[in-house]
Amino acid sequence: MAFDFGKKGHAPDSFLFAITVILILGGLAILASASSDLGRIKFNDSYYYLKHQLLYGLSIGVIGFLIGYFLNYQNWKKVAIALLAINLVLLILVFTPLGITSGGSSRWLTLGPIRFQPSELLKLSFILYLSAWLTGRAARATNFWNGYFPFLIICGVTAGLLVFQPATSTVVILLAGGGAVYFLSGAKLRYIVATALICVVSIGSLVILTPYRFKRILGFLDKSQNTQGINFQANQAQIAIGSGGIFGMGYGKSTAKVSYLPAAVDDSIFAVVGQELGFVGAGFLVMLFCLLVFRLFYLAKKTRDKFGKLVLAGFATIIAFQSFVNMGAISGLLPLTGVPLPFVSYGGTAFAIFVTMTGISLNISKYTG
Repeated sequence: MAFDFGKKGHAPDSFLFAITVILILGGLAILASASSDLGRIKFNDSYYYLKHQLLYGLSIGVIGFLIGYFLNYQNWKKVAIALLAINLVLLILVFTPLGITSGGSSRWLTLGPIRFQPSELLKLSFILYLSAWLTGRAARATNFWNGYFPFLIICGVTAGLLVFQPATSTVVILLAGGGAVYFLSGAKLRYIVATALICVVSIGSLVILTPYRFKRILGFLDKSQNTQGINFQANQAQIAIGSGGIFGMGYGKSTAKVSYLPAAVDDSIFAVVGQELGFVGAGFLVMLFCLLVFRLFYLAKKTRDKFGKLVLAGFATIIAFQSFVNMGAISGLLPLTGVPLPFVSYGGTAFAIFVTMTGISLNISKYTG
């Protein structure tokens, strides 16, 4: 494998690097505030969650970032299929004694002292694989049997393993990223429309046939019902955001993060931002995500190499969809999903993967234009 060490290409994109650093540092600061009271109550340590994020998220993420930054991105083509195959095996292993079931979901895997979520790794391996596969032969994007049909198979197998965990929101985010990669590779419009219809019908049927998913949709449509049950988190999150006003109550002064707001360090952390930093702070965070996504798409447009273009577009779509799904759900625009906010929510695997993505993206940016 070829490492760059700054000898090839030009300087990496400084704007992308700056946005990433701000999001990482800002995310850690937000987590420190959101988790302080909870950490003190549960573990007698106000910095318990922050320490874990640094140890199991940032430290591993930095390693992934450095590998992604210094390893010439073309090398990912060679290992993309192996990475996806290993990832699919890990997804299967969550249903064995090595897996951990929590809250009715089987999403975690333990290998010795290491505990992680294989579904989060897919956001990297799935995009790298599709980008490499669709770069291999130009006809794959337009041919039904050699392109579209295999694309549906790999998406179906991956989605099926995630649905059984269950991790429906991850399916939507992953397929959005995969769809963007497939579309930009030159796929026919009728294939894109067909894929969208298949996804809508499949996910819609899954929601209707699964009671707890159906209740979430009903709760979203009528938030006045079951306020102490399915709608409790959504209502409390919106109350917290609304109470923050324009400028917020002040950093560390949220009144909802322990007593009223479920999952304050996970998928509800945006509500803590809204209450403590107000509309201004929450708006600034949204702006940072928009800048990151737009910059990735801008670099994808400038990149002449097809593989690099598809990888950047796939990463951008994953980050855009996951950010929107999280903030939209907490703000009442979408049904609750349990999806973490990239770079901000507590969760070592997700944090490390997004940091690694930026390292790879910066390496690609050295060869744009």
